[in-house]
Amino acid sequence: MQITSIGHAGFHIQTAAGSIVCDPWVNPAYFASWIPFPDNTELDWKDIGDCDYLYVSHLHRDHFDEKNLLENVNKDATVLLPDYPVPDLKRELERLGFTKFVETDDSKKHRVSGPKGDLDVMIIALRAPADGPIGDSGLIVDDGETVCFNMNDARPIDLDVIREEFGRVDVHLLQYSGAIWYPMVYDIPRKSKANFAMQKRQRGMDRARSYIEQVGATWVVPSAGPPMFLDDDLYVLNDFNTGSDADKASIFPDQADFLEQMRVHGTDDGVKHRGLMMVSGSKADFRADELLEISHPYPPEQVFGEGKKAYLDSMKAKFAPIIAAEKATWADADGEPLLPQLKALFEPIMAASDLISDGIGYPVGLMVGDETFVLDFPKRIVRMKEDGDGKYRYGFRIAPELVRTVLRDNEPDWVNTIFLSTRFTTWRIGGYNEYLYTFFKCLTDERIAYADGWFNEAHDDSASIELDGWNIQRRCPHLKADLSKFGVVEGEKLTCNLHGWQWDLSSGRCLTSKGHELRSERARA
Repeated sequence: MQITSIGHAGFHIQTAAGSIVCDPWVNPAYFASWIPFPDNTELDWKDIGDCDYLYVSHLHRDHFDEKNLLENVNKDATVLLPDYPVPDLKRELERLGFTKFVETDDSKKHRVSGPKGDLDVMIIALRAPADGPIGDSGLIVDDGETVCFNMNDARPIDLDVIREEFGRVDVHLLQYSGAIWYPMVYDIPRKSKANFAMQKRQRGMDRARSYIEQVGATWVVPSAGPPMFLDDDLYVLNDFNTGSDADKASIFPDQADFLEQMRVHGTDDGVKHRGLMMVSGSKADFRADELLEISHPYPPEQVFGEGKKAYLDSMKAKFAPIIAAEKATWADADGEPLLPQLKALFEPIMAASDLISDGIGYPVGLMVGDETFVLDFPKRIVRMKEDGDGKYRYGFRIAPELVRTVLRDNEPDWVNTIFLSTRFTTWRIGGYNEYLYTFFKCLTDERIAYADGWFNEAHDDSASIELDGWNIQRRCPHLKADLSKFGVVEGEKLTCNLHGWQWDLSSGRCLTSKGHELRSERARA
């Protein structure tokens, strides 16, 4: 099996039975905020796209690159499709011209037969509202000799099925870096923001190391790492590898940082687990768990360590006209009144899910230019701030051109457009509200109905475990991760490293969001 990095979470997997292209992202995403690091525009995308199979893990724009898929990927390729409850991914691929699909069943091995031979594949599909834009997934490929698990930035809660179906994993491709807007966009003191960012940075790498230990692959390739932030307004978000406090407070460590973490914490012991650096264009040949050969298009150290700042500066100049062209496609800041448009978009979604609206539970402010709109979830209406008491507990400040663009384009998901762009600011009173961000990614009848049903579904939390002197329920109240694998106890505080949520063990109270209580008590001696 030959695995070629094509940038970020993208890989070209060549087997005797055919080639698979995974998550081929090259064009700037999220309002031109994210650009693949290292640069992958010099790759031969026509050649890469002449593939037998296509796998797009989910609809996040750094995985689903509409322009690249449309222009460069062979429409005769067979799509390996995750088993999602809402078929938005299939619809989008059909719209681009793809017609051949293998519709997999979640976490079940499939034999895929083509003119060049057979492959065994399995797709682990994650279906919680917090997983990507209503779904995220990971792909396992077995060509009869080598087993590769492309986890990208999925967060599976049960990996035992891989061992049961494949016996082992030889190569593990996984995300380890930040992929969120928190805490950079929050209107909080600089020192607090830096402390939160350092915690977020470390939790992401801790979670990735936990996955390495659970999967047990011989070779680990850090992927789906940090993007480049090359716009003037966002450039400070990069980790420049200068060793400064600003770098430590970036939630975006790069591949070199994570490989060092593996060495420091023993998840790269040179025998059982071995970290492998790959950049855009790197090719690695494997036979089972043996690395036969690896080649790079340039020495990787050119873009990491002391050379990273100069590299990012050169990329900033290269992409300036591309970013400018993208901005020219945004809607004008001025136009028709926004209130009727926001009411038409949000009020039917509010009315469609009492559970989510009640879960949000308070008015939310949306500052757009000089106007402040209030999403009054208790009353299920959108109004101007001055038409009520003016109070709200969660606020967003977003440029009018961004709001008008998503309205113009009928975007069903503000998380996958505005929020991941980091081109906004926010503040809140109290904890994170998962229901609120679920609402913003479910702006269609189909999506909100699914999310409402998911939250209504009863989950079994009767099983218990003992962890560092505490008896607690085995499954995390957030997204049902196995706390025997992801739970970390410090004093009377439990952290689930899957998403970084925390609980006070003495009371069971969730410290991250309201609700989501944990069953816990001290273990008896």
